[in-house]
Amino acid sequence: MGILNVTPDSFSDGGHYQTLDTALFRAEQMISEGAAIIDVGGESTRPNAKPVSVQEELDRVIPIIEALRDCPIPISIDTNKPEVMIAATSAGAGFINDVTALANEAALSFAAKAQVPICLMHCQGTPQIMQKNPHYKNVVNEVSQFLLERIQTCVSAGIPQHRLILDPGFGFGKTLAHNLSLLKSLKQFVDLGFPILVGTSRKAMLGELLDKSVSDRLAGSLALSTWALTQGAKILRVHDVQATKDTIDVIMAIHQETTI
Repeated sequence: MGILNVTPDSFSDGGHYQTLDTALFRAEQMISEGAAIIDVGGESTRPNAKPVSVQEELDRVIPIIEALRDCPIPISIDTNKPEVMIAATSAGAGFINDVTALANEAALSFAAKAQVPICLMHCQGTPQIMQKNPHYKNVVNEVSQFLLERIQTCVSAGIPQHRLILDPGFGFGKTLAHNLSLLKSLKQFVDLGFPILVGTSRKAMLGELLDKSVSDRLAGSLALSTWALTQGAKILRVHDVQATKDTIDVIMAIHQETTI
């Protein structure tokens, strides 16, 4: 899943793809590099990010989704606003990625009718406060329980289980220790029986681990993608599509090789 943030303030690529031409160029570049999904976001969810209005988010994402609606891979809308979900799927998006796991009742109601895959993510708190002393008694168990509860809520609302994808929410209300615990126990999430999406690309945990700036976190990002893939993750949400695709291809070649 290639990340396409059409925002001025995302932590890694904020301001890079704010015009339709630059966003479309980047999307086409990621498709050529092997992206299987393009995730379009019009509101930053980095720590301390300021929320934007529905109209501003629509103005950012709808033109690029309309321009990409006939591209050969699915377009995902990264939003928690039901109004944006409705407009984006009408414009051509075929995937909903919600960092609040459809907490908004109107979003839940729409998702039940949308007939597209939906990613449910765990987040403790909102982007404005989520990294201010996040705490858990047992992060793996609590995140697992949250996701199971959201699955039940979605199924009760009429969303078939086969349309649900789960994301533990790395960096969303978690310390470095929390993130590492979740990564170490990733198979526990895989064992829930749903496709797992992992989004660790260039994140602050790598800055803490490696003392590297955002632009120098490729090696760390590839290491985390490699770990996630070998633990059973099905979707890797990344900025660096070509390098990640090469990593996946090598791992899959080894995995599929049989001893003669």
